[in-house]
Amino acid sequence: MSYLDYIFSIPRPAKRLISTAFDTLFIAMAFWGAFWTRFGDLGYFADSRYWQVLGILVVSTLFLFIKVGLYRAILRYLSVHALLTIVISVILSSLFLALSAYFSHTVIPRSIPVIYGTYLVALCGGSRLLVRILVSQSNTKRKPRVLIYGAGASGRQLSNLLRQGDEYHPVAFLDDDRKLQSTVVHGLTVYHPKHLKRLFKKTHVEKILLAMPSATRAERKAIISSLVQLQVEVLSIPNLADIVNGSASIDQLCDVPIEDLLGRDCVAPQPELLEANIKNKVVMVTGAGGSIGSELCRQIVLQKPKALVLFELSEFGLYMIDKELSEFVQTEGLEVEIIPLLGSVQRQNRLVMTMQSFKVQTLYHAAAYKHVPLVEYNVVEGVRNNVFGTYYTALAAIEAGVESFVLISTDKAVRPTNVMGTTKRLAELALQSLAAENTGTRFCMVRFGNVLGSSGSVIPLFKRQIAAGGPVTVTHPDIIRYFMTIPEAAQLVIQAGAMGKGGDVFVLDMGEPVKIVDLAKNLIQLSGLEVMSDDKLNGDIEINYTGLRPGEKLFEELLIGDNVGKTEHERIMTANEIFLSYEDLKVVLTKLDEACHKFEHEKIRQILLDTPTGFNPTDGIGDLVWHATTTSKQGMKKVGSRVVNCDV
Repeated sequence: MSYLDYIFSIPRPAKRLISTAFDTLFIAMAFWGAFWTRFGDLGYFADSRYWQVLGILVVSTLFLFIKVGLYRAILRYLSVHALLTIVISVILSSLFLALSAYFSHTVIPRSIPVIYGTYLVALCGGSRLLVRILVSQSNTKRKPRVLIYGAGASGRQLSNLLRQGDEYHPVAFLDDDRKLQSTVVHGLTVYHPKHLKRLFKKTHVEKILLAMPSATRAERKAIISSLVQLQVEVLSIPNLADIVNGSASIDQLCDVPIEDLLGRDCVAPQPELLEANIKNKVVMVTGAGGSIGSELCRQIVLQKPKALVLFELSEFGLYMIDKELSEFVQTEGLEVEIIPLLGSVQRQNRLVMTMQSFKVQTLYHAAAYKHVPLVEYNVVEGVRNNVFGTYYTALAAIEAGVESFVLISTDKAVRPTNVMGTTKRLAELALQSLAAENTGTRFCMVRFGNVLGSSGSVIPLFKRQIAAGGPVTVTHPDIIRYFMTIPEAAQLVIQAGAMGKGGDVFVLDMGEPVKIVDLAKNLIQLSGLEVMSDDKLNGDIEINYTGLRPGEKLFEELLIGDNVGKTEHERIMTANEIFLSYEDLKVVLTKLDEACHKFEHEKIRQILLDTPTGFNPTDGIGDLVWHATTTSKQGMKKVGSRVVNCDV
């Protein structure tokens, strides 16, 4: 332990006694130093009257220092306010000196209090500044050095917080604002971003902190793109909304949000569309505990429905979303009844009773199996849940007199190559057929791509793999996907549902597709690590290509044809696509139901192929139960950890 560490470890009462002792010494030094400065000698030492004045001065000044809280201040956090307090206290002490001399009839020249005050400010203030500098230097040696990108109000506030903390030592600012460049802000020079590489080598920084909470995602993406090649960890402060509403503080640094890598700015929702089907109505969400379903519930509660029915098969998922929403409603003082119900969308009588009992007016159907490989391995359950679950829920809505029914669909329903996408397209066909029957319930469906952070999402997987030291697994070097944040997707679903007239297929504008391998590389590099490759064998994280999974496509589409129309919302389009008559649909569903009941997988596949879903499978039947019961060992081969028939 160094001598500074030993001093800092002294108990606070002892530190206050030491400060008092030093201040007593400083007052005496300032007092006699003023006489020496004024007269050039210390002959007044022999006169007891001056010692009496000094005694009164010490007691009165120390009492003043105690009253203004000078000994309660922590020196390592010494601020301008504390120095100003010292100056004011010293001025009052100088006044005490003049009054003491006057009432004790002691001759003291008028310049003595001024000189005394000057010396005392230098001694008391300077000593405290010296301690703060020593503490700062001691902490700086231990703290990682960082650059702050953004010299605005947030960046300045962050630099102050970092200096007082024990985590990071800021060495400079970077900012695009020419007015700030080459200036010194809070003791740190502001540099142009073009000097970043030179500055990076010169200062040996370990991290870059993004302090731009009000910047658009497009602006942040451009900045992040310039940082990914530096092999330095990049952290970000929370967004401005979270800082303003108090849910996060400016020094709560986190990984760069993945949406910043996409560079896609959200469009502000239209309030009239958000509340049209929700405000003062009874709303029901199936699959309320899932990624999309739970976010829909959060957005719905904000629009103040009369009641929100949470319909969920998973007990744990229902418990979590019910607890969250109930606490939110209570905290915000909202008059929204939260109704948690366990149930399966495959039980029509349960659905009818639920909707009739609570007089449901708007229903969002988010319950579905969405994981492509798992549905390939569990075909019957995928068909039951996605096709018949949607169909039974729609029939129940008609019987219960539900006004509006919105299906959460997927881009995988367009020219599907897998069972999951095919079942979602068949679910769309079922709603379109029912809508054509003029049932009284308005049916519409909203089709969009991947959402960030959903269950099974690739982003959390990448982050876990990076944290574990790799490798990061990507299915194919050329695979691309559309991405959207869960809150934006939920808001657009609600707004699209409000525009439905009956049988509408709405398509969300997902922006530009993203190459998954580029996403993986950016996440690795923003973690301060290097991608291992043939050119860089000493890299930190390797990317392994595992091959496309059963039923997986290199790219997804949102439209079956080119027949697309605009709506009143710039991010929502409407597609006009073929559908079955209700009579034809019932024939298909009857056959499919029978095939599922008998586990006739060849028949199930043929029905899906014959129905106008556009199903074009890239793999054979992948159902694991079917393989276990019908496939001999000679006709099997191992693919990864799964058994797949090579002849089908």
